[in-house]
Amino acid sequence: MVRDDSFSADERAAIYRCIAARRDVRRNFLPDPVPDAVLARVLAAGHAAPSVGFLQPWNFIVVRSDETKAALHAAFSRANAEAAEMFEGERAQLYRTLKLEGLREAPLLLCITCERDRAGPVVLGRTHQSEMDIYSTVCAVQNIWLAARAENLGVGWVSILDLADLSRILAIPDPIVPVALLCMGYVDQFAATPDLERAGWRQRLPLEELVFLERFGEKVGT
Repeated sequence: MVRDDSFSADERAAIYRCIAARRDVRRNFLPDPVPDAVLARVLAAGHAAPSVGFLQPWNFIVVRSDETKAALHAAFSRANAEAAEMFEGERAQLYRTLKLEGLREAPLLLCITCERDRAGPVVLGRTHQSEMDIYSTVCAVQNIWLAARAENLGVGWVSILDLADLSRILAIPDPIVPVALLCMGYVDQFAATPDLERAGWRQRLPLEELVFLERFGEKVGT
């Protein structure tokens, strides 16, 4: 018996394909604007994310102006120069060749924040793990990322940025916490593998090395 709320084989395949085909996109953005209806669907996916205590701590700031993008890019450039100094030798040389943001190229930017006191000082599910509201916001980011990929939109998370600069530029008040700054737009193609993997920065770890049984470090089948 097939239940009404079950996924068909084709629907399951589409979800797994979307997960596997998601990429952190930082290049090849097209100038085509993202239609309001498409953006609304992507934001609705973010708003449908799970959240501790049904807190729904997120806000979404949509950025389209060149002036704001330029200010964010300047803040990124300062942080990126600092980051480059933290690596040595060949690693430092490789770092300087990487394309790590698309702030000026993407048609729109999206900042996702966490309003930590939205439900007051005591929140169901956050009583012993206070950071659960931040994790909930990250779930919204992931939903947005997957929904965008399903809409054939590229998304890149720009994390090389001082959060104080981000808050100042986007007028984010205390105590609201900026969690993610995303570049978003249509692209000419999606790469088959992650940029950093192709660049030789890191390779994907084998799943079997990361799965344990009963206790940390206990490999399955040993």
